[in-house]
Amino acid sequence: MSKEYVLERVQRIPRPLDEVFEFFADAGNLEAITPPWLNFKILSKLPIEMREGALIEYKLRLFGVPIFWRTLIEKWSPTDSFVDRQLVGPYKLWHHTHTFVADGNETVMTDRVRYQIPFGPIGTLAHVVMVQGLLKRIFDYRYETIEKLLCQGTDPKSTAAKSVSPSPVATAR
Repeated sequence: MSKEYVLERVQRIPRPLDEVFEFFADAGNLEAITPPWLNFKILSKLPIEMREGALIEYKLRLFGVPIFWRTLIEKWSPTDSFVDRQLVGPYKLWHHTHTFVADGNETVMTDRVRYQIPFGPIGTLAHVVMVQGLLKRIFDYRYETIEKLLCQGTDPKSTAAKSVSPSPVATAR
């Protein structure tokens, strides 16, 4: 059985909950917060109606290798949370919970990803050697970009992030 890992990132965003959730509810913003070196492109027709059961298809390139990914919105609870789960893609398991909590006129957003790498012991080795560091780089970029767009921006359409926890947590379970 593959090990399950958890990556968690928390950001304090100096914007009201409804503005922050609206930003993350727009699947088109995923391209803006994904590192350019991944050549990330949403294939599904935009705008995507976000709801339980919605499917989002996209592609990216990692080390020059094209990767197709299909995500299911498994849970949709406007202004509170949503969960996306990989149906097709590079992971054995990818379960990403996005949680939003109002704190006065600010929002605390938590990304929590549970994931498993395929290929048994080889996948475990790949996680240690490459995947864990790669995910940290991706989520660092995402964190910094959200910081620029939402914390320093003035338009809610290009909204907010201020650090609560500067680095992700990745642990084996």
